[in-house]
Amino acid sequence: MFNKNQLINFEEEIKKIYESGKIRAPIHLSGNNEEHLIKIFKKIKKNDWVFSTWRNHYHALLKGIPKEWLKKEIIKGRSMGINSIKHKFYSSAIVGGILPIALGVAKSIKLKKQKTKVWVFIGDMTFETGVFHECYKFSKNMKLPIKFVVEDNNMSTNSPTDKVWGKKSKTPKNVFYYKYKRKYPHHGTGGWVLF
Repeated sequence: MFNKNQLINFEEEIKKIYESGKIRAPIHLSGNNEEHLIKIFKKIKKNDWVFSTWRNHYHALLKGIPKEWLKKEIIKGRSMGINSIKHKFYSSAIVGGILPIALGVAKSIKLKKQKTKVWVFIGDMTFETGVFHECYKFSKNMKLPIKFVVEDNNMSTNSPTDKVWGKKSKTPKNVFYYKYKRKYPHHGTGGWVLF
């Protein structure tokens, strides 16, 4: 498993490649949440599924996706949609879009009586949406093998989530919830003007 410094170094390398102009698509870099993720990924088994958002590099590395393969995918412009059936990893840039897919995989696992689980990572804004609450309630009522992880950086793109959404939702049971301060802007590295 990657350690904190290895994760940070990977994102720094991607930042340099992006700033050199070799990546011609949006990137969403991770930072300041390494320790939280390392702790969570120690609970995730090799055969478990992981569903992630557009900010997925750390999740992919910790799930076991090879560093060089991931780097090539990012350079090709696929940073926000890293997917690998071999590693049981799926990500999407659509807010809340991974929740119903993860729910379907969890339902399939239960029907097949498999011993694996689904882990789905979402941001604090997605946590406030109806699609999260519908998927969470269905998974709880059906006793599906799914764990939700809310990564709270208090940002909805570039707006403070607590001011925009009010953050009134209480964290339900069986949901991992952690807070961190985002290191990089919503997309890119902060070195270029974004329109």
